[in-house]
Amino acid sequence: MEMKQCLILAAGLSSRMGQWKMMLPWREGTVLDSTLRNALAFCDRVILVTGYRGEALRQRYAGRDRILLCHNPVYTQGMFSSLQRGARRLQPGHFFIIPGDMPAVTPDIYAALWQHRSARVLVPFCEGGRGHPALLPPDMRRRILDAPANVTLKHLVSTCGRDAVPVQSAAIHWDVDTPQQYAQLRERVIPDRIS
Repeated sequence: MEMKQCLILAAGLSSRMGQWKMMLPWREGTVLDSTLRNALAFCDRVILVTGYRGEALRQRYAGRDRILLCHNPVYTQGMFSSLQRGARRLQPGHFFIIPGDMPAVTPDIYAALWQHRSARVLVPFCEGGRGHPALLPPDMRRRILDAPANVTLKHLVSTCGRDAVPVQSAAIHWDVDTPQQYAQLRERVIPDRIS
């Protein structure tokens, strides 16, 4: 049976947030805790690509069951460099990619994409737009690894084609890039607690 694996990209500087977003509070843990928990509720393993403050993430997640840490020392070169670093650790087969700052993407979204896996890139679609995670076909691993540094994932996706899979959750659009987005997302997803 094919392994379900997910690359979670958590290497960036969080420059638009003004503070490191991966460890911002979210429910009982952090933003990245939730992204990992949701991915692992469907996937067999996660490859967590670190960069900025990588040692802090290593200390938090090292030795965790089904989480493989992968550090990108050149993370300032952009997201594609992290994608290439993580792709080296993938097993053959389909694989998901999601940014680490998407704590509201639930396991059923992964399941919907997996059910339709094919030779094309699959992305979830809701409320008129595409979102995350993406499910990539097996041959995309080699294309990513062989690509020059100035290529983008968008370019590679255009070479193999992309299909949208309808889902019922707008969470596929909800990342945490700015303080305003973080506040709005917490309001939308985390119910008020009576103190």
